[in-house]
Amino acid sequence: MSKLIYIADPMCSWCYGFGPELTTLINGIPDTPLEIVLGGLRAYNPDLMDEKLKTSLLAHWGKVGEASGLPFSRDALSHPNFIYDTEPACRAVVAARVLAPHATFDVFRAIQHGFYAEGLDTTKADVLAKISVDALNKAGINIEFQEFLDAWSSEEVIAVTNQDFQQTQRWGVTGFPTLVFENAGELHLVTSGFVRTEALVERLQALVDQAS
Repeated sequence: MSKLIYIADPMCSWCYGFGPELTTLINGIPDTPLEIVLGGLRAYNPDLMDEKLKTSLLAHWGKVGEASGLPFSRDALSHPNFIYDTEPACRAVVAARVLAPHATFDVFRAIQHGFYAEGLDTTKADVLAKISVDALNKAGINIEFQEFLDAWSSEEVIAVTNQDFQQTQRWGVTGFPTLVFENAGELHLVTSGFVRTEALVERLQALVDQAS
């Protein structure tokens, strides 16, 4: 059976920009499963946000906003003592994958929106749990706040998140978003980087035709 593998990070700006394009693609092929592998863009980063990095990131976000038309909030980088560590957000997606596999992408997109559009501090456990539970409930899945928080904090989910990062490294993926088509155990690159839905459809169709 074939599937799509999405290698990304919910706190990656180009992944945020790519979100609507990927959503349109997968909505058009509902019988093709989507597996999310967390890339760990800035996982385990210990450094406080400084003005130099903030200025650089905001300029970068401006480019993503121009390309995608999506809203960005400057507040995301202005929280006191903010550390741009993407592991907690990645781990929230893994927790969703464990608790409700079919709604993993819903949680991924909700965390993106919370960070980039609403300016929430998605390095914090309580913030991530609320965003994730709200997204799961909206998808019709009844998960309680504490249940999600317990999963997010568990040794299992911490370990699995790290395993995702290691898998990303083994594949040699260094840029996000990356979308891969798996067929008969073989991996085929659809895109490494932001592209429009039309290009995704063309590339995927070519791979499907090649496989058949």
